[in-house]
Amino acid sequence: MDHYMSVELREKAVRIKLLLTDIDGVWTDTGVYYSERGEEMKRFSLRDGMGVQRLRELASIETGIVTGENSGAVIKRAEKLGIVETHLQVQNKAATISTIMKRRGLTPEEVAFIGDDTNDIGAMQSVGLCACPADAVPEVLQIAHFVSTKRGGFGAFRDFAEMIISHINGEVQ
Repeated sequence: MDHYMSVELREKAVRIKLLLTDIDGVWTDTGVYYSERGEEMKRFSLRDGMGVQRLRELASIETGIVTGENSGAVIKRAEKLGIVETHLQVQNKAATISTIMKRRGLTPEEVAFIGDDTNDIGAMQSVGLCACPADAVPEVLQIAHFVSTKRGGFGAFRDFAEMIISHINGEVQ
């Protein structure tokens, strides 16, 4: 929990109302599985899914997906978890996030984003709090406010969610 402690993180985390996330490299380990019929399959960490539920129940924060991929598995996972925003095949994540913020009446300071690769940099720079998994690319590691100790697909989203929850609920000073 030491990596949760920072005045800057606390000041940013307590303002968050919506957490947006990339999928590949954050919720997955960037690997892709193919069935014999050529269907793409993804492996998701159940801990990350619990992070969505805990954000909603313990901090009144909703979750949204903004990803460049188009995957039925992502749609199914989002539906199962009650994710409020699901945006697939996004070319310009920052523009999509701007649209979401306008529609929901949110400021950048009220939105967080977690991503792992260079196509996430614009999105990360467009929000008040940004994070990445431990195994993100160097360019992303350099700009993240919070770097999870977990790798993508192994609880990085949950770690970010728990950091936000801890600050909102006053568990970290």
